[in-house]
Amino acid sequence: MRAVWVSEFGGPQVLVPGEAPDPAAGPGQALVEVAYANITFVETQLRSGTGPFTPTLPTIPGNGVGGTVRAVGTGVDPALVGGRVVTSTGGSGAYAELVVVAADGMVEVPATLRLDDAVAVLADGRTATWLMRASGAGPGDRVLVTAAAGGVGTLLVQLATAAGAQVVAAAGGDRKLALTTKLGAKVAVDYRRPDWTERVRESVGGVDLVLDGVGGALGRAAFGLLVEGGRMLSFGLASGTWTDVPEAEARLRGVRLLRPALDPADVRELTESALRAAADGRLHPVIGQRFELARAAEAHAAIEARATIGKTLLEVRPEEAT
Repeated sequence: MRAVWVSEFGGPQVLVPGEAPDPAAGPGQALVEVAYANITFVETQLRSGTGPFTPTLPTIPGNGVGGTVRAVGTGVDPALVGGRVVTSTGGSGAYAELVVVAADGMVEVPATLRLDDAVAVLADGRTATWLMRASGAGPGDRVLVTAAAGGVGTLLVQLATAAGAQVVAAAGGDRKLALTTKLGAKVAVDYRRPDWTERVRESVGGVDLVLDGVGGALGRAAFGLLVEGGRMLSFGLASGTWTDVPEAEARLRGVRLLRPALDPADVRELTESALRAAADGRLHPVIGQRFELARAAEAHAAIEARATIGKTLLEVRPEEAT
């Protein structure tokens, strides 16, 4: 089968197309023919050797796919063969034509939902759904979303708006700001401008909730916009570091730092909820760019250059349009 390998840590160029043996489903497993592979920012860090953990090399990267079940191992219902599913691969192996996964980890894709849209909400949709629940965002809240034009951010803008919150979207560049406004943000500010926090204050005063996927200096500046009684939930470190706010400082300002833990038992329900919302038209995943499998290096380069919007997908065997 065709696959993309990483044999050494480094820049996007270390993603090299090649061949790999076709895998076979063992007991409790399923063989999935991949249509689309999800790309996340964390995968660019893992490829460079700077991620939250260090993979063993050589490896086929990637952790999320959507495709069709082609075979199952012993102990797995044969009726699953032919079904359209999304699934995680366990941390590696997704940049390939075939993957073997735990059968009980697969989630069926609703018939009315395209596979590419399903993959776009596989990780980001369940994350955004979880963050909304954990933060308690609702009517009357002024919610600042950083990296609002990214995969999770675009979904958070939609979900918070639907919940009755007033969304302030922080993103970089006119194209990204226009997207967030289209998705429902009441205020959109370019966080590359030195006065972006002043622009937020001029528009809404302060904010009640920060959903921060960037971290670093930007996350710290976002913290400064919180009013007394506000809350902050940091879920990403696109800047390379987490937002550094000591608990004692937050308490002095009357701000709660939310640090929820995702229960693995909730992952399936969160994924199914996001898929249903997308199938029903309540959630619209933004697929900003697509790359053929062999162009995985270009995909990583675009993400690292902050040149992407929404979700980035690898097209392995794209589903035919209906």
